Amino acid sequence: MTHATPSAPAATPRRAPETRSGYPVFREITTRWADNDVYGHVNNVVYYSWFDTAVNAYLIEQGALDIHGGETIGLVVETQCNYFAPLAFPQLVEAGIRVARLGGSSVRYEVGLFARGEPLCAAAGHFVHVYVDRSDRRPRPLPEALRRALEPLRVAQAGA
Repeated sequence: MTHATPSAPAATPRRAPETRSGYPVFREITTRWADNDVYGHVNNVVYYSWFDTAVNAYLIEQGALDIHGGETIGLVVETQCNYFAPLAFPQLVEAGIRVARLGGSSVRYEVGLFARGEPLCAAAGHFVHVYVDRSDRRPRPLPEALRRALEPLRVAQAGA
């Protein structure tokens, strides 16, 4: 009797680092001493905080997000990141921001993290916000001020 050997799933092709041209808006982020891990580079969890910082700072500056009193808030329901090159303290990071999908109550933000002046991103990822009522946490249509702030960031479906 012959036994079948289970085959390994086909490997997904590795995503390539992107260039700056795919991001309409950039924000500068300064690394901190505490961001480095024992291996001498920024720890992977810090990248996710940079995604939040870049997007939410943009929204606050545009008057589209009131973190203290707004009736509608964004909750993260999905996140992902690909790493291409290390970043470390002390270093300036430039976060490119774009919107790949603008739905009725959700937004897919994509962020590319670039070492200052570098043409290719060191990391690229996304997160999805579902906008909900602050009190009952039920999905709500995107407020008009938020839509206006996000329109300049819209690009054709970039990542997947």
